[in-house]
Amino acid sequence: MRTIEDLQRDTDSAVAVAAPNGAVGAPLTPAPPRTFTPRRKKKPWKSWLLFLLFAGPNVALLIVFTYKPLLQSLYYSTLQWNLGSASAIPVGLGNYVAWFTDPGTARVVTVTLIFTVATVGGGMVIGLVFAVLLNRKLHGRGAARTIVVAPYVLSGVAVGLLWLFVFDPNFGITAALLDAIGVASPPWYNDPHWALVMVIIVYLWKNVGYVALIYLAALQSVPRDLLEAASLDGASPVRAFRNIVLPLLGPTTFFLSITTLLSSLQSFDIIQAMTRGGPLEGTTTMMYQIYQEGFQAGRAGYSSAVATILFAVLLVVTLIQMKYVEKRVHY
Repeated sequence: MRTIEDLQRDTDSAVAVAAPNGAVGAPLTPAPPRTFTPRRKKKPWKSWLLFLLFAGPNVALLIVFTYKPLLQSLYYSTLQWNLGSASAIPVGLGNYVAWFTDPGTARVVTVTLIFTVATVGGGMVIGLVFAVLLNRKLHGRGAARTIVVAPYVLSGVAVGLLWLFVFDPNFGITAALLDAIGVASPPWYNDPHWALVMVIIVYLWKNVGYVALIYLAALQSVPRDLLEAASLDGASPVRAFRNIVLPLLGPTTFFLSITTLLSSLQSFDIIQAMTRGGPLEGTTTMMYQIYQEGFQAGRAGYSSAVATILFAVLLVVTLIQMKYVEKRVHY
């Protein structure tokens, strides 16, 4: 049985081995604590300087050309002010009340809704069809893509003037084609309904290339292995497109629905070049009414009120799309 003296000798021997220079009984020296050098934090002013360097010019342009005119328009909408006049009379919400109680407002809103729904919905459908066709391996595919996209980069005024000759009821191409099948040319210029149809056709012809281009880029990013797996499982091309491709195009469709809606509600150049809002205000949208009231009638305050209402409509529709429509998008 080991005694206390034996345990003490063993402890002394262990200390002697661990002690420096073989000094028996030398106390163990603890290792010095490790010192951590803290990482130097970036100075806040450098981050702000970097932000101002990259984002400052864009923020300045937005403030000067977007937010400042918006606030000025909101202020002018509370005034009874004729364009060029040196004085203005504050009327509060009088311009808004006048617009909502005007008998012609219902017609303007109806024309705006028809034009917007037709151009946005038709543009999305036709653009997707073109994108699917241009995504196939066809001869002359590059030239076809250029032809489809080219009208989008043309001037709206030039396009409108060109199509005036196309729709001419006496010498236009449409009149010649309809006459060949024994159908009389519609009164494009004199009937408000046909004039609105004419403007919608021209707007679609000019802007459908943009939708087709965006959809084409999205189609080329669809994984091919998914389509091949669906084909091996016996899915038809139509079913694969409906159940695989369309859901994957959800983010692109959501993006296009917002951008084309904003563009359609702000359309002006084609209407100005072709119909000037007529006949009988049959093609007068809210955007064109802003121009008529502000620069033709000189009612700058009333025009600013209509512009503010249009801005509120755009804001509300965009927020609704981002809140409810985006939930159905598959990313």
